[in-house]
Amino acid sequence: MSNTKVELPKVYKDAGDFMPILGTDYIELYVSNAKQAAHFYKSAFGFQSLAYAGLETGLRDRESYVVVQDKIRVVLTSPLRSGSKIGEHIDKHGDGVKVNALWVADATYAYNTAIERGATSYMEPVTEEDEHGKVVRSGIYTYGEVVHIFVERKEYNGVFLPGYKEWKTTYNPEPVGLKFVDHMVGNVELGRMDYWVKFYQDVMGFTQILSFDDKEISTEYTALMSKVMSNGNGRIKFPINEPAPGLKKSQVDEYLEFYEGEGVQHVAVATDDIVKTVTALQNRGVEFLNIPSTYYDVLESRVGKIDEDIDSLKKLGILVDRDDEGYLLQIFTKTIQARPTMFFEIIQRKGATSFGKGNFKALFEAIEREQELRGTL
Repeated sequence: MSNTKVELPKVYKDAGDFMPILGTDYIELYVSNAKQAAHFYKSAFGFQSLAYAGLETGLRDRESYVVVQDKIRVVLTSPLRSGSKIGEHIDKHGDGVKVNALWVADATYAYNTAIERGATSYMEPVTEEDEHGKVVRSGIYTYGEVVHIFVERKEYNGVFLPGYKEWKTTYNPEPVGLKFVDHMVGNVELGRMDYWVKFYQDVMGFTQILSFDDKEISTEYTALMSKVMSNGNGRIKFPINEPAPGLKKSQVDEYLEFYEGEGVQHVAVATDDIVKTVTALQNRGVEFLNIPSTYYDVLESRVGKIDEDIDSLKKLGILVDRDDEGYLLQIFTKTIQARPTMFFEIIQRKGATSFGKGNFKALFEAIEREQELRGTL
């Protein structure tokens, strides 16, 4: 990295943001069996085959399957040999998110700026090329062992990245209507939330848009605290949770125990028709948290008139909340791997820009019921 001062590219000057991010480029999970995991994401969540890298493309230590649905790309990576860094990560954490890749106009600039402002390097800028053009990638560490990789792909026309080949399969179930990543939530150790809030402010120019204390996010037994960070154009939102003292072990405490450290708790993916999407997901075997029917007895008096049929929402267990901008509908899967760690949120925004504060109590009570069944409450 050069010691000379980094100059802001014109595209960033025009945006009025020292490190604007164009969107989520991909999410990479380290998993025990990438081939089987890809089948699950296709069968259960409606993703399509996109790209592959492994022995057939010259890799000897790992293989990756890439699946796609609209703007969401998920990379599933497994080691091919023992004693690898990927294997050590899986042995410690189980399946989970390793990379939250961010699409940028200039990956070298983004990296140099982040390092200059205090980030820890994961990978220096590297140019990767094939017959379809070139991609520049660089990376920094964030909480736990999660990393942000900056991806610059304006000169690339390939299927995914250099080093990957198109992955064609005869089995491609219909998509379920998932559109893009709405937000991604991280769980950090007690007392570390403000540290990571400051990291995103100082290193990446994010701003805090919401804050919830343990009085707002609590039940009779458990509590947590959360702050929501957003980049300048609002396309990237990272809520950060930390546990708060309670009578019993909170969902964040449980996550930290079984993940054995900080990491991504859940990924929220957007849909334009949550009733249709959740119906399709349930029909494919995706399990969601159970919400008591009494939640819906006061729903209309709490959130006002909505377009959706309340009986349909009740049947599916979909939650609703309203803010000054409109309302949102959301639902949460049960954990999707052996350990009680990562899960998905399905969200439809009808004007609302918040995160469902009015649903916190019902949601956390539902999570506590699952914890009680697991004997970890």
